[in-house]
Amino acid sequence: MHVTTADKRAAFKKMHESGCFILPNPVDVGSAKALQHLGFKALASSSAGFAWTIGKADNHVTVEDVCQHLAALSSSVDIPVNADFEGGFAVEPDKVADNVERCVRTGVAGLSIEDSAGDKDKPIYERALAVERIKASRKAIGDSNTMLVGRCEAYLWGVTDLKLVIDRLTAYADAGADCLYAPGLKTREDIAAVVKAVAPKPFNLLIGGSGLSLREAEDLGVRRISVGGSLARAAWGGFMRAAKEMAEKGTFTELGSGYPGGELNKMFS
Repeated sequence: MHVTTADKRAAFKKMHESGCFILPNPVDVGSAKALQHLGFKALASSSAGFAWTIGKADNHVTVEDVCQHLAALSSSVDIPVNADFEGGFAVEPDKVADNVERCVRTGVAGLSIEDSAGDKDKPIYERALAVERIKASRKAIGDSNTMLVGRCEAYLWGVTDLKLVIDRLTAYADAGADCLYAPGLKTREDIAAVVKAVAPKPFNLLIGGSGLSLREAEDLGVRRISVGGSLARAAWGGFMRAAKEMAEKGTFTELGSGYPGGELNKMFS
């Protein structure tokens, strides 16, 4: 049965009503299909993971690159895709809105807008501007049923002020964000405090190579878990170890740990 974009968006909204689920981050069509094959019910793009596949650093891709990537991901799987849409590829709210409209047209079921300004001296946008950017994104989404995720990037930029994060996230919720996200939170106490502050709206937790389990995060009230660029880094880890061994030693032992080609062919057939 053909799964429509409307079906995916409705299913994605439903997933946020209770419990906790893992939202893994593929980097391309192949990895998206593999994650669907493994039984995941929804996916999220990774700005870093995608950028590395085209030989660019994170935050150095264009909105055209990203929208093509998102359209490819969304059309390749029958499950919802949430877009890591960085900062909307613009500063001014009206320009962010234009780009959000483009993102919605790719078929994604959700998209995130972050408040990082990319400036070490002023790492996050002024509060009023950040809120207006979320409001503009909400308006651009319109009646498409696409979820809007409001992200506060303070902790990733060394601004470890929990009061500021909670103030930002609650403001983004009031401005129309359906889900809230503050990458960089580490302690159970901080996570629980943010979950409580944004409730009843769902909170997305970022987990890397260590941290809470799915069950532990659910016990804290987290609704969904994403892993950002961690899957991409894991894949690059295997690639670089094998390539470095060949380049530096002229040996090939690391190649023996690769995933069986027959299994990959079977999965993609």
